[in-house]
Amino acid sequence: MKVCFPVESDEGLESTVFGHFGSAGAFVVVDTEDGGHKVLMNNDAHHAHGMCSPLKALGGESVDSIVVGGIGAGALGKLAAMGIEVFRAEEGTVGENLAQLGKGALLKFSPEFTCGGHGHGGGCSHH
Repeated sequence: MKVCFPVESDEGLESTVFGHFGSAGAFVVVDTEDGGHKVLMNNDAHHAHGMCSPLKALGGESVDSIVVGGIGAGALGKLAAMGIEVFRAEEGTVGENLAQLGKGALLKFSPEFTCGGHGHGGGCSHH
């Protein structure tokens, strides 16, 4: 399974999980089968509010799930339509959140906890 973690900067598994999917500087993608990981730059970081394109942001990379501190309703809906599960990150690193995901301890994101915009109004629940 490929798990994507939005991060501000690339520090591998020690990267801090970023608080918002659409404006993350990069994504650490971990393959849970072999433990390998790679870093993708966010190709859609400067999109207009409500116009986040997860597929463009990930450069077409296929992932099974995303673990993030916060996400907008539009991006969450687009990811769900692509069959990608989105989980709410806990504060900490990619490695720490990956361990929590493996234990089944991370909650799935639901629309009521999405961000209201780049000003982070509304029901934002990220760190």
